[in-house]
Amino acid sequence: MDEKLALEIKEMYDNKKVGEKPENLLRIYEFVKQFSMENEELQEELEDINEFQAQIHISDPEFKCWIKLGDGKFEYGENEIEDPSFTLSCTQEIMGGMMQGEIDSMSAYMSGELTIDGNLQNSMAYGEFLGLAMELSQDLE
Repeated sequence: MDEKLALEIKEMYDNKKVGEKPENLLRIYEFVKQFSMENEELQEELEDINEFQAQIHISDPEFKCWIKLGDGKFEYGENEIEDPSFTLSCTQEIMGGMMQGEIDSMSAYMSGELTIDGNLQNSMAYGEFLGLAMELSQDLE
């Protein structure tokens, strides 16, 4: 794993800068991708998930990215993906708060601050996988 990236992500979380700009999400995805290739528990989790792809739409400022995970893979990219299993939409403030662990995604969904169009089960798998990755990464020095 790229140690510089790991340090960048740690500092981003420690200094509560995750929600500062939408591109931080791509840095986090790159970290999770690298970490999942090295961590046995994450790799097993990825293998157990049936592959799906998701569209992430952040407003204020406008930003789109996609993620594909499952069947042992974790891929991501900027812009749009064809035929996503679900589309997750929210403001940068809400996304940053969820990624930082300061906003509960279920509460954001119930209040309408987060919308999910499509397969809710896959959206939950997405959230659980990212949560597990960030939890396991706390043990990294």
